[in-house]
Amino acid sequence: MPIEIPEEALRAGAEKGYAAFLNVFTDKYLEVLGGALNAENMSMLNGYQHALLSLRIFTEQMEEGGFIQLIQNGYGPYIFNNPFAKAMRLMGAKDFSKLIYDAKEVYDRNKEVLEADYSDDEFMALYEQFDKLGDLDDEFLDTENKIMEIIATYVDEHISDFAVVKQD
Repeated sequence: MPIEIPEEALRAGAEKGYAAFLNVFTDKYLEVLGGALNAENMSMLNGYQHALLSLRIFTEQMEEGGFIQLIQNGYGPYIFNNPFAKAMRLMGAKDFSKLIYDAKEVYDRNKEVLEADYSDDEFMALYEQFDKLGDLDDEFLDTENKIMEIIATYVDEHISDFAVVKQD
């Protein structure tokens, strides 16, 4: 099922910046999915759309609390066990892809510890225990705008992979 987005919505998003432009797509994906991605509706998106939705989830989690937060909220497998990093590289965000692979190494070595349930104090202690992830958090936040520019440019140049644009 093709996902349609009005051209005017894309134009308005682009005027607000790269992240807003990308969110026009992912807002529509989430609408089509009924608000959330789950096992029953995953097949409604193609690989490009999944990559873009993964970027949105990743970015929201990183802005909220970094890799520790992302993993504790259950997104570790979605980000690290899917071709998200490869998709970002193929879209031109090579340094970002490397950052994700670096975090995946820490995740793979420490998955049980990172995914366990913790009290608030124990959760906060994970940030000290996994300072490498904290460094990667900082690196992402320092380069987030450039990453959004690279991905938005790719999406704009390959728009038919992400949605059908409805003319006004």
